[in-house]
Amino acid sequence: MSEIPESASGVVWQSSPPGSIYDYIRVASFSIGPDGLVDQWSRRAVDLFGVPAQEAMGKDPVEAFMPVGLRERGRRRVAEVLDGKEWTGLVPFRIPGRQRSEGIAEMYVMPSETSAGERAALCIVVDVRALRRIETDLAASQAIFGQSPFGFLLFGTDLTVQRANQRFATVFGGSADDHRGRTVHDYLSRPEAERMTAALQRVLETGESVTELQIVGAAPGSTDRRHWAINLYRVHSGTGRPIGVAGLGIDVTRRHNAAREAANARRNLALLNEAGARIGNSLDLEATARELLDVAVPGFCDLASVDLYQGLLTGDEAPPGRWGSSHDVGYGAGSAELRRVAFASAVSDTPTRAPLGAPGGGCCGTDTVEVGSVHRYPFNSPCAGALRTGRLRTMPGQEGGLVQSTLVVPMVAHDTVVGLVQFSRTKGSEPFGERDRALAVELAARAAVCIDNARLYRREHERALILQRSLLPPGDPEAAGLDIACRYLPGTTATEVGGDWFDVIELPGHRTALVIGDVMGRGLRAAVAMGELRTAVRTLAQLDLEPAEVLSHLDEIARGLGAPAGAQQSGRAHKARGPELSEVYLATCVYAVYDPVTRRCTFANAGHLPPVLVEPGEQALLLDVPPGMPLGVGGEPFEEVEVDIPEGSLLALYTDGLVESRDQTLDEGLKAFRSALADPARPLEDVCDHVLTTLDTSHGEDDIALLMARIQGLPTEAVGDWRLPREPRSVGRARELARAQLTAWDLDALVDTVELLVSELVTNALRYGEGEIRLRLLRDRTLVCEVWDAGLVQPRRRRARDTDEGGRGLQLVGLLSAAWGSRRTPRGKTVWFELPLPDGDRAAEPTVEQLLSMF
Repeated sequence: MSEIPESASGVVWQSSPPGSIYDYIRVASFSIGPDGLVDQWSRRAVDLFGVPAQEAMGKDPVEAFMPVGLRERGRRRVAEVLDGKEWTGLVPFRIPGRQRSEGIAEMYVMPSETSAGERAALCIVVDVRALRRIETDLAASQAIFGQSPFGFLLFGTDLTVQRANQRFATVFGGSADDHRGRTVHDYLSRPEAERMTAALQRVLETGESVTELQIVGAAPGSTDRRHWAINLYRVHSGTGRPIGVAGLGIDVTRRHNAAREAANARRNLALLNEAGARIGNSLDLEATARELLDVAVPGFCDLASVDLYQGLLTGDEAPPGRWGSSHDVGYGAGSAELRRVAFASAVSDTPTRAPLGAPGGGCCGTDTVEVGSVHRYPFNSPCAGALRTGRLRTMPGQEGGLVQSTLVVPMVAHDTVVGLVQFSRTKGSEPFGERDRALAVELAARAAVCIDNARLYRREHERALILQRSLLPPGDPEAAGLDIACRYLPGTTATEVGGDWFDVIELPGHRTALVIGDVMGRGLRAAVAMGELRTAVRTLAQLDLEPAEVLSHLDEIARGLGAPAGAQQSGRAHKARGPELSEVYLATCVYAVYDPVTRRCTFANAGHLPPVLVEPGEQALLLDVPPGMPLGVGGEPFEEVEVDIPEGSLLALYTDGLVESRDQTLDEGLKAFRSALADPARPLEDVCDHVLTTLDTSHGEDDIALLMARIQGLPTEAVGDWRLPREPRSVGRARELARAQLTAWDLDALVDTVELLVSELVTNALRYGEGEIRLRLLRDRTLVCEVWDAGLVQPRRRRARDTDEGGRGLQLVGLLSAAWGSRRTPRGKTVWFELPLPDGDRAAEPTVEQLLSMF
């Protein structure tokens, strides 16, 4: 803007900038000489009338610019003006060369004089249409600016308020004029004011508009946080020169709150959906608690912890606390022992342990609680109250602490309180709302149901494990002439209870029965079926039956297991048993009896995989044992196979889970199993471990049972075997042979007892038996004495009458021996007794009462 030197009066004169009011109202001027003709024509007149000066000069303005009907009146007005009168009025005008008038001009005509003193006139003309447009624009501007329901500000180039509307003044106080000259710092906090100032400066410099600028503040005298959406655009003069920035502010607090509520609702729904997908994937109490916190932190809160009742974790049979009952004590009283099982934090500098009662600082105590530690909440604390009532409590954070507030939520499942979860938000985070409290209760309830399910599963699972493990042999079973090693692997931790079993059963004469079986199916039903079959095998084994007979009886038992009471006959049982039970109680089994004296093993197979034998220096081979039908099918007899096994050989019994899986065929698995037994001379436990690590045992499709035995046999010097004729002097001969053998074995302490018991058995063989008598003594971990004869009548222990002179021999055998019995043989029977060795657990001497009880 240019300036000219000051005048004498000190007033500064300056030229008007482009875009002044005169550019809008279109003021023009021309003059009329004494002859009534135009003698001056301004450039503005050229713009207004569209007539160049050379065409207008010397023309009669009435004839040139006025319609025909108005010319007479026009001439009178011109004459009056030239006569010295002023005149103002509206005059229609037309542009020369056009048929119709183009508009109306407001004209001010004033008399003037020439230099010669002649009268003339000066005419000032304004286009009425331009005036009307200005009036309309001003009215519209006033209506938009003044009547707008939104706050309206006009900032000057110095970013001060030039004008404010009444709506803005209503919010921020005072009248609209009171806000002139203020800046945004007078209305907003410093950070928000700086953001607003930067936006104004950017709009003023670049001309780029800003829409939906989010500003947060509070009206004067109010503490409520308001949200405004600000739209800014640059304002220009008629020539395009920037003269300021216009700002339109809309209060969007309700919209912001609604959007926040909608976002919270979406977040809560997403959290619930995530909780349904992630919580309860494992039937583990601690894992479920950690899954809850993985969902909640940081999506819902900043800090969180989970406490579960200690009795719940230790498998206490007492139920967790039930809330709402007046008799609640212990768990339900809220002050029982709890264990901190999980803690999570989204705050980087938060320790892994938190004050008692609040993950980041609470009011239930001052001691810290580490994950895994056991603690109690004070009886009158909010945490204990939440446990007692089963209702959510809200705890404020401590003054100067990290936590803003904490939601203490009891974990309730089926009206049962299983623990407590605490959600905390730190200062600076959004406070918990009503929706948050409802979500916290829902998250805790979902986790509580999963934890209660895990508790019930753990209890039932532990019971099933106790059942199954009680039915499996001990970890290191012992047998005469055998070195035993065994392994059992569940398919997965979730199916740790299955139907595979193995057993090592001691038989009379230092013989051993090796059993392995597989009930079809998995789970508790298969384990129960396995237990019933294993018990039946042990019972049948004690009868000292041949292996094929054992499987035949076992088949009958298996077919009757699924039948209801009173329907045990084969036909009725088969009809009464549904297809599901029939499948569950089908099983395969190998029953083998090993005699360490003869080093001979007798096998019978019921649909099971064949045993594997590895002789010293030879490759592993599958024994050719007829497979037979599975137990429970019936209708087919079982065959026996006798195999002589050399000293040092390795015998392996196994289930199909070891050699067959979805990724490995049976033939491939058997080949890999035989290859894994290539070095059987290593310690037997190492051989077992090598087999399990070499083969695919982690497929999780089926249980795996492995029973391995290394053949050692009884040495020749540990066996005394004699045949005696059937005559009375054989009794004395039997005593002499027994005494001599015991002396050779340095078992003099047993001579008297053995002589007495041998006399009784040989005498019974002579009196009640048939054929040749055989006496055999076996020394291993115990001493076994056997008397064989060809008679089929089994000895029966009975109580002798007071007047009887005999009948007390077997009672004496039962009193003096650790065990005794009788079994059938292919050519008669064998009566035996067993005594512990002197350095072992000796049998107690019979009491006087026991001896007198025989009479």
